[in-house]
Amino acid sequence: MDNLNLEELSAEQVNFMLILHSGNARSKIIQALREYKEGRVTEADHLLIEADEDLKVAHQIHFKMVQQEASGAKVEFALLLMHAEDHLMSTLSMKELVKELLDLFKQKKL
Repeated sequence: MDNLNLEELSAEQVNFMLILHSGNARSKIIQALREYKEGRVTEADHLLIEADEDLKVAHQIHFKMVQQEASGAKVEFALLLMHAEDHLMSTLSMKELVKELLDLFKQKKL
C-alpha cells in the first residue's frame, strides 16, 4: 500500500477505498465481540488484529489524502468523502471501545 498513488485514482475510488477498509475493520470488530461472547477469546483477539491491519490501510490512504492537500492539490469535497471520513472515525471509536470492553471482561473473567 506504500506505493499507492492516489493521483491515478478518481476521488470516488479513493473514497470507496476508505469505506471498504474501514468497513472491513468495523465488521471484524463487531465479530470479535460476538466471538468473545461465545467464549472464543483467541478468535476475538485474532479478529481485532485483522481489524487493525485494515485500519492501517485506511490510515495510509487518509494520510496520503492529507499530504496531497497540504502540498496544494485541491481535494474535492463531496458527500461521499464526508461519508468515508465518518465511517473511518466511527470505526476507530468503536475499535477503542471494544478493546476496552474485552480487556475489562478478561480482567473480570466474564
